[in-house]
Amino acid sequence: MAAAAAARWGRLLRGARGAASSRACSSSGARARAASAAAQELQSSGRERFVLEHAAPFSAFLMDSFGRQHNYLRISLTEKCNLRCQYCMPEEGVQLTPKSELLTTQEIITLARLFVKEGVDKIRLTGGEPLIRPDVVDIVGELYKLEGLKTIAVTTNGINLTRLLPRLKEAGLNAINISLDTLVPAKFEFIVRRKGFHKVMEGIHKATELGYHPVKVNCVVMRGFNEDEVLDFVDFTKDLPLDVRFIEYMPFDGNKWNFKKMVSYKEMLDTIKQRWPELEKLPCETSSTAKSYKVPHFQGQISFITSMSEHFCGSCNRLRITADGNLKVCLFGNSEVSLRDHLRSGASEEELIQIIGAAVGRKKKQHAGMFNISRMKNRPMVLIGG
Repeated sequence: MAAAAAARWGRLLRGARGAASSRACSSSGARARAASAAAQELQSSGRERFVLEHAAPFSAFLMDSFGRQHNYLRISLTEKCNLRCQYCMPEEGVQLTPKSELLTTQEIITLARLFVKEGVDKIRLTGGEPLIRPDVVDIVGELYKLEGLKTIAVTTNGINLTRLLPRLKEAGLNAINISLDTLVPAKFEFIVRRKGFHKVMEGIHKATELGYHPVKVNCVVMRGFNEDEVLDFVDFTKDLPLDVRFIEYMPFDGNKWNFKKMVSYKEMLDTIKQRWPELEKLPCETSSTAKSYKVPHFQGQISFITSMSEHFCGSCNRLRITADGNLKVCLFGNSEVSLRDHLRSGASEEELIQIIGAAVGRKKKQHAGMFNISRMKNRPMVLIGG
């Protein structure tokens, strides 16, 4: 009983420390306000001494040699996808892993429970397309039972979202990213090599109707494909609580990455400011991957994911588990450790933690840079799990 209480207060203290350490990108005042609010909450409840005496530190196994704490885990539920996006999958498709070599539902929950116990408080379900997995609602429901897990998110192409979202929300899903790279139906079919534009739009509106705020819309910007729609996407945020996230085109196996196709965030930002010079910079958390802005009086906002032109490796807090059970500590790294094999060979929880800790400890300071990455052997994005 006392141990459980200590764990709860420990998580509270970690949350308070997180609030104190989070920073507004453009203001140090936000740091002081966050720290003060967290301290006042502890003092007013009369729990401060108990918390300080019994709180467990963030797991050393999820901290790398550069002091980065990894509290965010992305789990790929499947390698399959019902679209064929040009930046994600080779036109000829990919060789899928045999079903027997993919993580089972129980293995997914076992690993998730282990990571949450060590300090992970956010899990995102990815793919492939996670919503084509038949038991995705059950998986969300099981994750929701994990004490200490604050956020259960999904990244989806939106094709099946309208049908599944009410059940997913009831099961405990509380954050959504929807991929959409164009607002032109014909261009949608060209980019993803399939039909389905109207289903994605229905999914976005369904998410806003069900109270998801913001609904994040991921848009990979590629020169010659959709860079001419950047202003239209900004306008999309005028009347809807969206966060349109412009993502720089990144190199992965089979996607024919070319530097000339990449549109940098500064180029996009300049274009947007010509139309909306009053564009406001928004504060951001230390570990955020996004640089966020807002047009005054628009319901939503926009963000830039600058993986190529201005990497954010120094504050990375993410780990990935692929559908076949490999732990990737860096999206762009080709080093992997099979947690599936260790699980199936009967490794104890302590042994798994040691294996995970060793992998995290080997994480490099930053990725190799866009030109080196483009020459490195790595999985196609669909086999990593966005």
